[in-house]
Amino acid sequence: MKKLVASMSMKQRLTIVIVVLGVGAGLFQLTRWQKEQGFRPLFQALAPEDAAGIVQKLREGGVEFRISENGTSVSVPSERVAELRLEMAGLGLPKSGRIGFELFDKTNFGATDFTEHVNYGRALEGELERSIMSMNEVENARVHLTFAKDSVFVESRQPAKASVLLRLRAGTRIEPQSVLSITHLVSSAVEGLSPEAVSVLDMRGTLLNRPRRASLNDGMDPPAASLEYQQQLERSVVQKINMTLEPLLGADKFRAAASIDCDFTSGDQSEEIFDPTKSVMVSSQKIEDSNGAPTSAGVPGTSSNLPRPESSPVKTKLASSRTSENVTYQTSRTVKHLRLPQGTVKKQSVSVLIDQEVKWEKQGNQMQATLVPPTPEKMKMIHDLIAGVIGLNETRGDQLTLETLPFETTRNAEPPLANPAPKAPATGATPSPFDKLGLPKNVVMGIGGGIVLLLVGGVVFAITRKKGSAGQASQAALAAGSSGEGVGALTGGGAQSVSENGMRQLPGAKVEMNSLVAQVRDAARKDADTYAEVLQNWLVEEKVR
Repeated sequence: MKKLVASMSMKQRLTIVIVVLGVGAGLFQLTRWQKEQGFRPLFQALAPEDAAGIVQKLREGGVEFRISENGTSVSVPSERVAELRLEMAGLGLPKSGRIGFELFDKTNFGATDFTEHVNYGRALEGELERSIMSMNEVENARVHLTFAKDSVFVESRQPAKASVLLRLRAGTRIEPQSVLSITHLVSSAVEGLSPEAVSVLDMRGTLLNRPRRASLNDGMDPPAASLEYQQQLERSVVQKINMTLEPLLGADKFRAAASIDCDFTSGDQSEEIFDPTKSVMVSSQKIEDSNGAPTSAGVPGTSSNLPRPESSPVKTKLASSRTSENVTYQTSRTVKHLRLPQGTVKKQSVSVLIDQEVKWEKQGNQMQATLVPPTPEKMKMIHDLIAGVIGLNETRGDQLTLETLPFETTRNAEPPLANPAPKAPATGATPSPFDKLGLPKNVVMGIGGGIVLLLVGGVVFAITRKKGSAGQASQAALAAGSSGEGVGALTGGGAQSVSENGMRQLPGAKVEMNSLVAQVRDAARKDADTYAEVLQNWLVEEKVR
């Protein structure tokens, strides 16, 4: 080793030292990485008080752990994750936020009413937090409740209120329907709490639910929900117009806008109508009074009450009867109770601007543009289409404005390219091969170039065969023992070269091939119709096959 080291240069020694240090550092990092990979999260998204309790218990048990994510995540060796989770659960860790109704598991006989009321609020807030945190989008939640305050004085009464603070999971977004569900969950759990009195916020302070206003009769500005509803109606009308006119005019040939006036007042309406021309019997009462027993007439006394013979001068009075009827009539009446909805359309105004067409005419050496507006018949047809789509109601005061003006893009349109169309062949004239193919001239010329290459390949193949024949002749001459003069006579006395294998090449072959290629190219340029006709024949034969 000493001799080996002594025979090395300083550069080689430094290289060996650097390699050894690099390998050692790599092995150390690999070992550390494997060790860190063996740790798995025991708990994540912990509250500071829960993380502190878990770390203390792990230290007491001598368990190696790692803290990450700003102290909100604790990791332990993967083989002990399940064991430690059960152990921490037995110790009541983590507490998952504030305590719930288990706060009342232990009876406290010395607690006052105020203490019990405060503990009930804490327990209810903790239960609501647990319920909200069970949603997929929510990572953590805080709930604050203010219970209703009763009083004998109306001015001193206060309604219940609540606020919910949410921390969402990374990369998630809570939907408005989920916010509405949280609002109703909290309001349903607290007595006397209305959904309008619940505020839901995120960690950035953004209000996720909108407060609702009961009425607009007090002169306040309309709420954002009403404006959004009105804009949604306007977008719906414009979308209907676009879907109707785009296939007819084109996407860039018109512009539509709508303005809708909505009535956001609501309430109940009662209506009572009397019809004097109609009357109805309401009640009828009839009384009959009759007395059928005869009565005696005469001087009062005993003698008048005793029975008398028929010839007695005492007179008897016959029976009496009486009838009375009471009928009540009332004029016909109609009573209606109506509930006026919110957001009724009072009036809608729609305007559509239609672009004009450009007609180019050649005047001298320049192209002159002429704007052509749509015909009155076309404008009438567009008007009727839009009126049917948007449900135009003129009795309600709806307006539909239809105008035509040239757009800026139409005014600044570029004239068409001055490429005259190919002239049609004269009547009786023989159509060219290009007309027969029905292909553009540049395409046919490209195909003609391909044909030229095929012809050149054929020429090269013929020359190669010719060279092969000459080589065979040369071999025959060599076999016969002919001299250089005989070979010179065979090649016409020209210069010759001998290859490594003894084969003689004709020096005039390359010159002849170049000459043939040049002739084929010139013929293709001068007589393109012939090559096009040949190509047409090939295409027809291929189609037949």
